[in-house]
Amino acid sequence: MKTITIIGSGMMGSALAFPARENGNEVRLVGTHLDREIIEKCKQTNRHPKFNRDFPEGVTYYQIEELDQAISGADFIICGVSSFGVEWFKDEILPKLYENIPVISVTKGLMNTPDGTLLTYLDIWQEKLNELGKNIPLNAIGGPCTSYELVAHDQTEVSFCGKDMSVLKMIKSAMATNYYHISLSTDIVGVESAVALKNGYALGIALTIGLNQREFGVDSELHFNSQAAVFGQSIREMYKLLKLQGAEDFDNLVLGAGDLYVTVYGGRTRLIGILLGRGLDIDEAKAELNGVTLESLVVAERVAKAIKVKAEKGIVNIEDFPLLMHIDEIITQKKAVNIPWEKFTFEK
Repeated sequence: MKTITIIGSGMMGSALAFPARENGNEVRLVGTHLDREIIEKCKQTNRHPKFNRDFPEGVTYYQIEELDQAISGADFIICGVSSFGVEWFKDEILPKLYENIPVISVTKGLMNTPDGTLLTYLDIWQEKLNELGKNIPLNAIGGPCTSYELVAHDQTEVSFCGKDMSVLKMIKSAMATNYYHISLSTDIVGVESAVALKNGYALGIALTIGLNQREFGVDSELHFNSQAAVFGQSIREMYKLLKLQGAEDFDNLVLGAGDLYVTVYGGRTRLIGILLGRGLDIDEAKAELNGVTLESLVVAERVAKAIKVKAEKGIVNIEDFPLLMHIDEIITQKKAVNIPWEKFTFEK
């Protein structure tokens, strides 16, 4: 039995309490400063307010002020914050964690730098640890997994990545169940990039749904040819981006493809893509979703910025990324959807 502390009680971090606790581990769920009401609700009902199923008996709940108590004696830490909490976790949490106690993050995304580099979140956290002079093994979870389906015990396959295979095996032994299946990889860049890159491309596929609704009616049948065409172009561009990232194992593209599939079929990225396809501009589409900031839009914009810088340096041909560039135009320039179909074709 391990003691596992999850920091961040959003849906994904909280969902991981299910396989963790069902394996007989001691599980402590800590809310961030933004999660106070969630933790209070969990304490009262033993259920996350977004889930339709109780937590396994024995999960304990902590407010952020109780962090020291929650991490004391933990065998490893799960970071369950969203990508908007990456800097907070770096500045507020990493300094408080104990030396040599592994962290595994479920947060997906990339950060661009002025020189066109795309950093994983583990890269950013490692820089902070270097400043602190601390040794904390950093690991991450990648792959197609929605929180509510993990809670429902739908068969799920993900990858845990990190530098030390022995650490990964320890975490896997604590987390793997008969419905939560875990591969292990030391290709951090490959895993983390693959699952982050799918964000903007999921929006691109959803555009076709909105375009068809605009042409044939909101209640018309789904059209799959156009979705498949954009899905294929997405995988083509993601493969090229993984090469640029220096991925070591291109089998990890499967993780990105699976995550792309899952994202297209659910969530706010699908909804905003449909709204854009119907003819709304990005501001109008966000307003329809109550102005919420989507991680997928942020990641797509960051990746596009990095590619533009690399293109200016002659490192890449920007014509190799017509879908990404069009998605960026829609997000940053409020351009109307006009999918460049012919740019997806090729002759070999």
